Amino acid sequence: MSIDVAELVKNAVIEASTSFRDDQLYAYHRALEIEDDPRARWVLEIMLENAILAKKNKVPLCDDTGVPHILVEIGRETPIPPNFLDQIKEGINYGLLKLPGRPMAVRGNDIERIEQSKGLDKDPGKLVPPGFLVDTADFKGVKIHVLMLGGGPEIRAFTRSVFHKRDHRKLFKEVITWMRSEIPKLGCIPTVPAIGIGRTHFEASSLMLKAMTHRRLDQQSEVEIRITESLNKSGIGSLGLGGRVTALGSLVQVGPQRASGVRIVCMRPCCSVEPRRSSVFLSPNFWSE
Repeated sequence: MSIDVAELVKNAVIEASTSFRDDQLYAYHRALEIEDDPRARWVLEIMLENAILAKKNKVPLCDDTGVPHILVEIGRETPIPPNFLDQIKEGINYGLLKLPGRPMAVRGNDIERIEQSKGLDKDPGKLVPPGFLVDTADFKGVKIHVLMLGGGPEIRAFTRSVFHKRDHRKLFKEVITWMRSEIPKLGCIPTVPAIGIGRTHFEASSLMLKAMTHRRLDQQSEVEIRITESLNKSGIGSLGLGGRVTALGSLVQVGPQRASGVRIVCMRPCCSVEPRRSSVFLSPNFWSE
């Protein structure tokens, strides 16, 4: 019997929306070891309690259940069956209905959707994304990564060109300066900055999503540690109440670069329950298993 891809994706949507990963739990427990401000510690403890209850009861980690983003990685010698992407969309729809997701889809034509003049669709399943990010991989098989992105971080995120002057410190200094100005407006802190650096705005945004997919809070690079430490020195703290922990960690993905004086940087301050992600692995010839 062939594998039910839609069922697996449905479960991934629910898991991403309701469960902290191991590296998130690690980051929160480490933050509690560092934090000595009683109000900030209370916030961190409440976030951990919220995560335990969300997983136990299979309810969303946050009222903003997020918009699904999908990264599909196709490995070597792995043929893809017909309607494979349609099955993924079907699984997302099922997952949003089962969760349930918050009804946020806007009705109407192009102009009406922009102006929100026709109101909202009551069906949570209408949040299925218009397209997926598809990439190749070194392994054999297929991985489907589900990311649930909330609105607050999206409001504070942007993609811009940075004149690097052949110095990576200059580039990351600008990133940190921007983060320090935007994070207090986020509200849902501690944050996890996700950063993609590429040659074009599309590449930078794609790399930011890959950073959220592949980078881990318990395996930080030198640059990620430096960004986190700098933000923690700001004293913004959990929920903006002050303290030693403003960022739980950072996620940075650097892609190919071109000979140019600029780097395109996509920066997103993930909120206190993000990155919300889950993955499905399908072995080669999964449709015949």
